[in-house]
Amino acid sequence: MSEKYSVHDYTVEQILNFIKSNEIAIPEIQRPFVWKGKQVRDLVDSLYKGYPTGYLIISKSPDLKLKDGSLSVGKKIMIDGQQRVTAMMTALSGLEVFNADFEKKHIAIAYNPFAKNDEECFAVQDNAILKDKKWIPDVSEIFKSDFRLHRFLKAYCEANPDMDEDEFDEKLTKLIDIKNRKLGVIELFDKELSIDEVTEIFIRINSQGTKLNQADFAMSRIAANETYGGNMLRKAIDYFSHLAVDPKWYPEMTKDEEFAKTDYAPKLKWLKDDNDDIYDPDYSDMLRVAFMSQYPRGKMKDLVSLLQGRDFETKDFKESIAEETFKNLSNGVLDYMNEYNFKQFVLAIKDAGFIAKKLITSDITLDFAYTLYLRLLKDSSIDKTKVKNYVQRWYVMSTLTGRYISSPESAMDLDLRRIKEKGFLPWLEEVEKTLSDTFWNIELVQNLETSSVNSPYLCVFWAASCREGSDSLFNEGSKFSNLITTMGDVHHIFPKQYLIDNGVNDKAKYNQVANFTYLDTPTNIAVGKDEPCKYFTKVFEQCKTGEYHIGNLKSEEAIKKNLADNCIPIEIKNWTFKDYEKFLTERRKLMAAKIRAYYEKL
Repeated sequence: MSEKYSVHDYTVEQILNFIKSNEIAIPEIQRPFVWKGKQVRDLVDSLYKGYPTGYLIISKSPDLKLKDGSLSVGKKIMIDGQQRVTAMMTALSGLEVFNADFEKKHIAIAYNPFAKNDEECFAVQDNAILKDKKWIPDVSEIFKSDFRLHRFLKAYCEANPDMDEDEFDEKLTKLIDIKNRKLGVIELFDKELSIDEVTEIFIRINSQGTKLNQADFAMSRIAANETYGGNMLRKAIDYFSHLAVDPKWYPEMTKDEEFAKTDYAPKLKWLKDDNDDIYDPDYSDMLRVAFMSQYPRGKMKDLVSLLQGRDFETKDFKESIAEETFKNLSNGVLDYMNEYNFKQFVLAIKDAGFIAKKLITSDITLDFAYTLYLRLLKDSSIDKTKVKNYVQRWYVMSTLTGRYISSPESAMDLDLRRIKEKGFLPWLEEVEKTLSDTFWNIELVQNLETSSVNSPYLCVFWAASCREGSDSLFNEGSKFSNLITTMGDVHHIFPKQYLIDNGVNDKAKYNQVANFTYLDTPTNIAVGKDEPCKYFTKVFEQCKTGEYHIGNLKSEEAIKKNLADNCIPIEIKNWTFKDYEKFLTERRKLMAAKIRAYYEKL
C-alpha cells in the first residue's frame, strides 16, 4: 500500500520561502486574518523561546492526467496552520494581511532585548514603543534579505549608549535564530486519502480537536487554483458573504482592481443597497448552494474530489474533470449572486410568512430551498409560475420534519438524486406522503410540547400567522406580522408569575411555547399579571360597557374571531391555573391545525 502521508522538519525560513515561492499555497492569505495582534506576539515569543507551536498540515493534490496523456504535478496546499504561517509572514516577513474589515495591514511586532524578568520582551507595536529607543519597533526589519547587521548594531548602540553591547549581540543573535527554529510538517497525499481520512487525521493531530470543515477544505482547493480562476472565484464568494452582512463595505471592495475586471464584480454591485437580513449567507452556504445547483450531489467531499479532477468511475484524476468542475462551480456562483434570483428567492421565503430572521431556524434548510429554486428555474418540465410555491412548500415541509437537521448532507444528496431520477413533482408528492393525518394530528402536536422559543414548529406557526395576516391578540387591525418585525413582546398567556405563585415552578412548564403569543407593549402592560379568566373576562365586558382597557375588540364576534386567529380556546375566560395543562393541550391542537391549513394553501 502506498504511503498516505509523510512527516518532515523544516525551519521557519524554509517554510516562509516555500510560501513566497508559491511552492506551498496558503488559500487564506486573501481572507481576513482572524488572529489578534497579541496572538501574533505570542507565536513570535514561542518561537524565540523554542516552545512547541504544533504541526502544520499540508495536502498535496493528486497529479492530474492531461489531454495528451502526461501528468501535471499536484500543488501543495496548507490546510492546517494557515493562521500560524500567516502570522509568521506578517510578523517576520512584513507581509500585509487583510483584517476583519478587509483592510490590508502589517502587524508589526516589537522586541525589547533588555526586558526585565517581569516584562514582556515582545509586544505589538504602538506609539509608546516607537518613542522608546530600547525597543526594536519591527522585528521584520531584522529578517529582510538586505538587513545589515553591523550597521544596525552601530545605530542601536548609539541610541542606547548605556547598554551592554555583548549582551545585546547575544540577544540579537537569539532573535535572528528564530528563522532556524524547526517546525513539524505533515504532508498528506490526497490520492491515497479520502476526505473522511483527511478529516480524521486533522482531528487526531489538531490539539483543539476541531473538526476540519469540508467546505473549508473545498475552498482551500478553489483559492489555490489560478489556472481555472479559482483565486478570483474564492474572492467572489468571500466578497458576497461580506457585503451581504455589511453593504457599506462596497467601496472597499472596489479597491481590488484585479477583481474588478472579473465577471463576478458587476454581479455584486446590487448588494451595496441591500439591507435585508433574512438570508445572509456565509461562504459555506454559498459554496454548498452553487455546487448543488450544478450537480445532483449534496456532499462537500464530492466537490473536493471533483475539484481535484477525480473520475468517480475510473478512480483516477483527470485535468478535464477539474477544468469542467471549476467552470460549473463558477456558473453556480454567478447564478447564486444574480440579483433577480436572490431577491426572488428571499421574496418567496418572506411571502411564506418568514418575514424576520428570528423565524429562520436552520440555515442549511434555507440553503437547500435556494438550491431547489435555482434548479427548478432551469427545469423545462416545471411551470415557472409555480416555482415560488413549490419552493415554499418544500421549505416549510423540510422545516416541520427536520429533514436537514440530522445528517443533512446525506439527506440533501438523497433528495438531489431522487429529483434527478424521478423528476421534482413526483418526488415532492412522494415526500409529502409523510405529512399524513397522524403527522398533523399527533406528531406535530407532540412536537409543539417544548419550551424552546426557537422551536421550528413555533416559528412555522408564527410564519403562518404572518402569511394569513392575522390580527394580534385583542387588537383588530393590528397585524401580528408588525409585532414580529418591530416592537412586539413575547407574552405568557397564563402569566409566568401567576403560574409560579400557584405552584407551577418548573421553567420548562410555564415557558411552554403553547403559552406564548406576541402582544404590543400597551396591551402587555394592561394584561399585567392577571389570571386569564380575569383579563379575558374584562375583554368580553368591554364590548358591553364601551370602556376599553385591553385592546380594541368591540363585539363578541370580533373576540371569537380574534381568539380563533390566535389559536386560543374560548373557554379560557373560565379557566384558572388548575386548567393550565388542559389549555396547553387544546392550544397545541389548534396551533397544529392552523399550521396544516397554512401549508395546504401554499
